Amino acid sequence: MENLTKKAYGKLNLSLDIVGKRSDGYHLVRMIMQTVNLYDVLEFTKTKESGIILTTNRSDLPTNQDNLIYRAASLLMKNYSIQQGVRIHLEKHIPVAAGMAGGSADCAATLSGINTLFSLGLSTEELMKFGTSLGADVPYCLLGGTALSEGIGEILTPLPDVPSCKVLLIKPDIDISTKWVYTTLDWKSLTFHPDVDGMIANLHTKNLTGITSKLSNVLETVTIPAHPIIQEIKETMLELGADNSLMSGSGPTVFGLYSDKILAQSAYQQCITRYPKYQIELVDFVNRQVIQE
Repeated sequence: MENLTKKAYGKLNLSLDIVGKRSDGYHLVRMIMQTVNLYDVLEFTKTKESGIILTTNRSDLPTNQDNLIYRAASLLMKNYSIQQGVRIHLEKHIPVAAGMAGGSADCAATLSGINTLFSLGLSTEELMKFGTSLGADVPYCLLGGTALSEGIGEILTPLPDVPSCKVLLIKPDIDISTKWVYTTLDWKSLTFHPDVDGMIANLHTKNLTGITSKLSNVLETVTIPAHPIIQEIKETMLELGADNSLMSGSGPTVFGLYSDKILAQSAYQQCITRYPKYQIELVDFVNRQVIQE
């Protein structure tokens, strides 16, 4: 094999709780993660010269060791003494700094791509161990689908797929630092915690109404006061027929779940008119089998 194309799928947090903090500063989480079919495309090509050449359609992204793609490729190539080089081109579609794990998804796709391109024969579980050293969301992005994420994000339990629905995504024209959100959060003073176990029970019974009723994210307590547009977008989605709406991760991307596909399409069109400068997508959830193909 001389070249390969991989899709790197974004994720949403259907539920995000903080349950503790380690001595090294990492927060302990309980999250329900879900893949969506908004994805970046990575093209891998073997080169005769050794080394890694990374290019991208975004001039604001680094193409050296500061990029997780480069670091992921370098990690596997050094560990397995790969002498040939690789050229990687990233076509970016997942919004940057948006709470959708775009960088982690690209990193995961790179680990998988290098594994396949150079016939390393590593299993998903083995790739996830490499991923843990690169970022807390990387193992999940390799697993994909619906999953419970615990610890600092590396302890993963696969869950049943969410019943079919449409997902409206809106990324406002602001960037938010994940580090700032977690540093600002005082997890001990939280007055509520998401019903993660309740959502898991509804996933097992395929109860979409129950699932949407449990959408919750404690990080909204930090991000929304700093950026009220997030609350405005949530309320807009509800006005336009969403079963429920939530901020993903540390934000600022907001998503609404629609059991009614006609309402979802109408809401999508109205939001494009209302928010012409924002990235707006109407997508579906993606199951684990698609991610690991």
